[in-house]
Amino acid sequence: MNNDGYDEEKPQMSAAIDTRSKLMQTASHLIWESSYDNVGIVEICKQAGVTKGAFYHHFQSKADLFVHASLHDWASIQADFDKILSPRFSALEQLQGVLSLAISRQCKLGDEVRICGCPSFTSGGQSGCEEEQVRSAIKKMSTEGSAYFAALIRNLQAEGCLIVEVDVQQTARMLQHFMQGVLEHGRIFQDFETFCADLQAGFYQILGLKPEHRHFSCMRSKVVECVPERI
Repeated sequence: MNNDGYDEEKPQMSAAIDTRSKLMQTASHLIWESSYDNVGIVEICKQAGVTKGAFYHHFQSKADLFVHASLHDWASIQADFDKILSPRFSALEQLQGVLSLAISRQCKLGDEVRICGCPSFTSGGQSGCEEEQVRSAIKKMSTEGSAYFAALIRNLQAEGCLIVEVDVQQTARMLQHFMQGVLEHGRIFQDFETFCADLQAGFYQILGLKPEHRHFSCMRSKVVECVPERI
């Protein structure tokens, strides 16, 4: 603090936080729109408007940036999951909210929706699982994602929505695997209508949802108000 009572460190700290945040947001956007391999540090710095020196002040490598950006994005998804799985919604509404969340996170370009898949898992595969830092981050997100699915499954079972009782943990992992597969398939084929239909039908079949509960539209449930508009 100087003689005028002004704290000179605060603007510097704010600028550093802004730079770090800008780099993570830029990296997430570029990798989401393209791929991990096609996005380099030079392009990230150029788009973010920062120097390479500033980049290496905050991150050790592109992999380090990727991990922090992915975990930052995952934190926002977790916040959405927490809202969707609120006890104020029925289990069926929670299910439709989860499906709506996956759909809402795709990109809208003009009048068309581009299926971008899940950049974290796609990029993690591209970067190579021999990078322990990347692999650990993806495992963390996958494990925590499965935990949310497990909570949903328990709620569906408790409310009698499933045909038979299922192995909660195994079914949660199966939902996680299916979700990543249909997102990657959608990224390749870019058929949004089929993507939505297959995502919903696949969840219903893996869960063993009773036929009388399969009439919901995942874009018309009451829980959609908790899902941020992205498309």
